[in-house]
Amino acid sequence: MDFHMKEHSFTTDLEFGQLEVSGNEEYGFRPYQLLVSAAAVCSGGVLKRILRKQRITFEDIRIHADVKKSEHGANEITDIHLHFTIAGTDASEEKVKKALEITRKNCTIVQSIKDSINITESFELQ
Repeated sequence: MDFHMKEHSFTTDLEFGQLEVSGNEEYGFRPYQLLVSAAAVCSGGVLKRILRKQRITFEDIRIHADVKKSEHGANEITDIHLHFTIAGTDASEEKVKKALEITRKNCTIVQSIKDSINITESFELQ
């Protein structure tokens, strides 16, 4: 990936389109938003594949991410909690719990940042 400086941001051209990243959300996505989004969506995508592979039906998966940052130093992200709401499913809580354990082990982003950021998950079935 190549990034090019603009007055208030950096941009890169990707297959889907141009990504604009800035420390100021008036000019682009903030880096921490992209990091949290990557962890949430990677986990969600892996969970979706696992549920389908296990022939567990569902209508929707929603992910809420709670983020905690350090009050000291660089204001770095210390914790990300991902809460999954799985709607229209025939799965038991035990099956979803096991699927989330597999998800955690197979999400590239979570595995990349787990030693630096405390990542936790919870879920509810609707």
